[in-house]
Order: sequence, then structure tokens, then C-alpha cells
Amino acid sequence: MLDGERLDSAVAEAAEDAFGFLERLVAQPSTVGHEEGALTVFADELTDLGFAVRWLDLPADIADDPRAGVPQPTSGRRVQVVGDLGPAQGRSLLLNGHIDVVPADSPDRWASPPFVPRRHGSRLYGRGAGDMKAGFAMGVLALRALLAVDPEAIAGPLSFLAAIEEECTGNGTLAAARDGVLADAVVLLEPTGLDLLLGGVGILWCDIDVDGVSAHAEAAHQAINPVDLVYRLVAGLRGWAEGLAASHPDPALAEIPSPYNLNVGQVAAGDWPSSVPTSARVRLRIGYPRAWTPDDAERELRLAVGVLVTRDGGFPSAPRLRLSGFRAPGYHLDPGHELARAISAAHRDAHGVEPAAYSLGSTTDARTYLNHFGVPALCYGPAATDIHGVDEWVDLDSVVAGARTLARFVARWYRPGQVGT
Repeated sequence: MLDGERLDSAVAEAAEDAFGFLERLVAQPSTVGHEEGALTVFADELTDLGFAVRWLDLPADIADDPRAGVPQPTSGRRVQVVGDLGPAQGRSLLLNGHIDVVPADSPDRWASPPFVPRRHGSRLYGRGAGDMKAGFAMGVLALRALLAVDPEAIAGPLSFLAAIEEECTGNGTLAAARDGVLADAVVLLEPTGLDLLLGGVGILWCDIDVDGVSAHAEAAHQAINPVDLVYRLVAGLRGWAEGLAASHPDPALAEIPSPYNLNVGQVAAGDWPSSVPTSARVRLRIGYPRAWTPDDAERELRLAVGVLVTRDGGFPSAPRLRLSGFRAPGYHLDPGHELARAISAAHRDAHGVEPAAYSLGSTTDARTYLNHFGVPALCYGPAATDIHGVDEWVDLDSVVAGARTLARFVARWYRPGQVGT
């Protein structure tokens, strides 16, 4: 039986090295299309742990896969990294993390530059520190401690994937899974506050172009400003999205006050303050029920836009809608599944309490494994605050706490019944 106290001591001893690894990751601004620097940091860390590292190309034709999202406009080679450890045969496990981060909006409002990691007590600030580079640090810390205490603990195939495009399409994890980067179970090291994230809603990204009737500002009262039309269209779509919770009840989402949020991410229009614009574009993120496929969601969205425009009567032409990223179906893992029970037991061994299990009005790459490859998957990771916001930070103590759980889980996964405290 593996000694829990020895394992916890090994985690504590290696924690500072893991924090340094996290700082090196955060210092790499791995927004979409710029992930290679952070991937190199990750690959070097896995090599140091004894993994055999492979670089995987994101296929140029990934958009042809009906399970894919709409690829983002980038240039150059797109790659991701997977490391393999342990025997070639036996029970297998995959750890998944996404290396891409969202842009740092309004960097002048941050207390320090967003891609310069900054520590303050147990907090580490920086874009991507919480979402989700701390998950990589937690995973590496758990494995380093486990191998120090029991070098033979990993008794079957173990892979660790750093995927790209989780924040916009999910195409990185999809491409890796198509390439055979799969296992008997997957743990995604997302920031869950050391609880179990088991499910999420469907997500669409779309752009809607709205035409108006342009004019000099002096005649604005006689023109049709497309920005005004966008305001009215978004208000109507928000009402439509809010109604989905009542029309499509989902017990897994019952605790979420607003599961199907419609978010306006970008609005663009015009080129001169004294001119009424000719057209406007609004970029939306829309949540939808798990009962719908992405095709269902697109159809229902187009119908809703058509109804709203007809009722309004003030649109000179029909808006043009195109998908622009996520085509992500909702997903859910039963809390009684063996994987959820195993991580819950490891958390209880490490911390003496049961973790909560929940779903969110968002998505993760767990959906790809569950929906498209029939592989059980869930998210478990550190506690983070202000992800996608200003002054994002992760609680370093939670990285250590999560590593204690993960190390126990990995040992138990390969040798059931071995771990106790």
C-alpha cells in the first residue's frame, strides 16, 4: 500500500519546482496561433519527467470533420504536444490540458503585465495562470511526487496532452483523438476549485452582419443605423436564450441560474463618427441545450433571428449569419461512473472531505471524449479567479492540494485498492 504521508511530503518538496514551471508557461503568451513557445516549455518538462514526447500536427483539413468547430484565421504550422510514459499494455489513462489562452483585454488595467507572472502570497497572477496552465503544473507535480515515492506506480500507458484551440473550437483535442491519443479514461486538469466538473451546455460561436441605410450624421434621423438594429436583435436573442431553460429543462443544470447565456464578444461598425454606418457585425457566443445537436442549434438560431427581424419590421434586409468557431454539443458524465467515484475517493483520502460534483453553462474538451469517442472524461483541477478577466490568478495552495489528489488517483487507477491514508 502506498504511504499517503510520504506521497504528500514528496508533493510538498517538489511544489516550488512546479510553480517555476507554471511561471515559465504563463510567460509564454499562447493565444490562438502563438502556442509553440508554451508547448516547448511543456515538452521540456515532460522530457525531464521521463516521458517520450511527440509533436502532433493539426490537420489542415480538420474543418471537413463534421465534429469540428470552424477553424480560426491563423497562419503557419499548427502543432500540439503529447507525452507517453509507462508500459505499452495495461489499463490506460490520459491527462488533458489546453495550452491556448484567451487574449488579455485592456492590459493597462492589470496590476502587472498579463504575461509577466507575478506572485502575491499564495496567488500567482497572469493570463492563463488559472485557465488553465496551473492544471499542467498540478499534473506534473502529482506525477513527479508519485514517481519519486513509487517508480513503478504507473503500470500501464499514461499520456499527457497539451491541446490547442480549446478556447475557440476544440479542434486540437479532436485531432489528437483521431490520431489515437486516447485511453480508458481522461482527466482534464481544468480549474474546478478541486471539485468534479461533469458536464456543460452546447456552445455556438456566430457572426451576424446587419445592413442599414447610410447617410451623413445630419440626416441620421432619416437613415437606418445598423448598430441600432444590432442592439434590437441582440435584445431579442437574449430573451430567446433565456427562455430555453424553461422550454428545455435539464436536471444536470438545475442549479445554474442562467445556463444558456448569450454573450456579445465583439461589435464592429462604421469608419467615421459623422457617418451613419452601412453595416455592422456582432460576434456572439450562445449556449444551447444538451438535447440539441450543433446543427439543431444553428437551425433554431436562424429561425429565431428570422422571427425577430420579421416582428421588428425595421430591417432593410435579412441579417447574414455564419458560424465562426465553436460547434460544441453539450455533455455530461454520470456522477456514479467509476471515474468520478475514483477521483472522489482519492480526494477524500487526501483531504478528508467529499468533492462536489457539478455542471456549468460552458464547455470543455471533455465533450469530445464523451460524445465522439465513448471515453469517460471529467475535469478536476485547481482554484482560479477572474479567468478570462482582468488580473486572473490561481491559488498555488490549491495546485498542491490537487496534486495530492491526482497522485493518489493515478496510483489507484493502475493498482486499484493500493492507496490509503
